[in-house]
Amino acid sequence: GASKRDVREKVWDYLEASGLADFPRPVHRRIPHFKGSHQACCSIKELDVFNRASEIKVDPDKPLEGVRLAALQARKTLLVPTPRLRSGLFNKIVPPSGATKEILRICATSQGIKEYSVPVGLDGKARVDLVVVGSVAVSEKGWRIGKGEGYADMEYAMMVSMGAVQADTPVITIVHDCQVVDIAEEILDDHDLTVDYILTPTRTIKTNCKRPKPHGIIWHKARALSYEMLEKIPILKSLRYREKQAGKDVTLQDEHSDLANANTPAALNEKAMAENTRPQAAMGSAQIGQHYVESGSLSPRLEGSGMITTVYVGNIPPSIRVSELKCALREFRATPLRLNWQGAQHRAFLDYKDKATAESAVSSLKGLSLGGNTLRVELAKNQRNKGQVEINSQK
Repeated sequence: GASKRDVREKVWDYLEASGLADFPRPVHRRIPHFKGSHQACCSIKELDVFNRASEIKVDPDKPLEGVRLAALQARKTLLVPTPRLRSGLFNKIVPPSGATKEILRICATSQGIKEYSVPVGLDGKARVDLVVVGSVAVSEKGWRIGKGEGYADMEYAMMVSMGAVQADTPVITIVHDCQVVDIAEEILDDHDLTVDYILTPTRTIKTNCKRPKPHGIIWHKARALSYEMLEKIPILKSLRYREKQAGKDVTLQDEHSDLANANTPAALNEKAMAENTRPQAAMGSAQIGQHYVESGSLSPRLEGSGMITTVYVGNIPPSIRVSELKCALREFRATPLRLNWQGAQHRAFLDYKDKATAESAVSSLKGLSLGGNTLRVELAKNQRNKGQVEINSQK
């Protein structure tokens, strides 16, 4: 039978060849914009699930612009995923006070999303009543095929993990009639998102889909997930760390062979690391594995070079211990040369060997959540702090 790729190529080719494709062109490798998309979007206002919803998540794709506008005109809370999740999970669109119809139209566009939005992270307490996604192809049974990068599936799984959607939260897609095709259920994966309603320029289809939606991220089955993707999507890395702390298996598909060859189970290694990171106040040093590093033993060359750059970490919950922060820093590959822990002030300062390394750490730690708080991570205004506790930098 046809693979997902076969179905995508057939739909993209047909939209272009038949003159149904709309800007941006070509529609290949995209959620395709099509002639009649605004008409299809407007029909959402006739659905009870839309009228009852107060908070709606709509993908940023061009063919869904009409749905975003309808949500704003109805004064609903509109959440739009950040492009490729690079800077968080959602942007909440906040039109200016007294916004005109024209301003609302701008807010519904990609440019408006940039200008009139505020970020919402894992701890944003979002409660989404309706999800609207783009599709390349969809069947009347509710099977959906996206453009192949897996972001819509991942975004939904992340919403499940953060409690933003429930099992009965309806999912809608907007497509041209020619995108409604037969899809074999055999080519679907466990992480694939299904839809409950399909809106086209001429029809409203209720799928009555019984296939379960993803219950969260299935880390070991998601082929697209890799360390490279985690580095590109800080909020995904933060979610993985959070679920790992809660005891969930977050092993990536490409990690299985590594774990099979490991001499020490990962869980025991993690436990040993946590036990060996207790600060030794009496000695003025910290124990990292089998290493003891004195608090004043920075290389003299680095100490006086002026190259050391400090990163500020704020909004640390009172319940968090320094050992938990250290474990998180190692997990996110952001271990500093030196750490100044100021738990009573809910903050810490991290010293790195130069500005480039510090900026990389800030990028890596962006969106990190500990103890229910999303940490504030940025370059410190005061680049030098005294009384630091050394932690060993692991290569």
